[in-house]
Amino acid sequence: MPTISMFYGIIIRMFFRDNEKHKLPHIHAEYQGQIGVYSIPEGELLAGSLPNNKQKLVIAWIEIRKEELMADWNLAVNGQKIFTIRGLD
Repeated sequence: MPTISMFYGIIIRMFFRDNEKHKLPHIHAEYQGQIGVYSIPEGELLAGSLPNNKQKLVIAWIEIRKEELMADWNLAVNGQKIFTIRGLD
């Protein structure tokens, strides 16, 4: 699972061909062993959890980087190389 971004101790990853379980574009955010799965279109928490302050950062980042995230998602579900995306730092 490639890391596409890191900021404020949060690691953002996107799985290749990962459209079966959640059925919509999403990212995996990890902070100190906690993992939250967030939809890209709405920034909604789909599974897991993060501390509230880190969750707010992830949701803001998704909103700011939505177009880049969707471009990476389209590459990933087709098994193609995805690109890193600038964080909030």
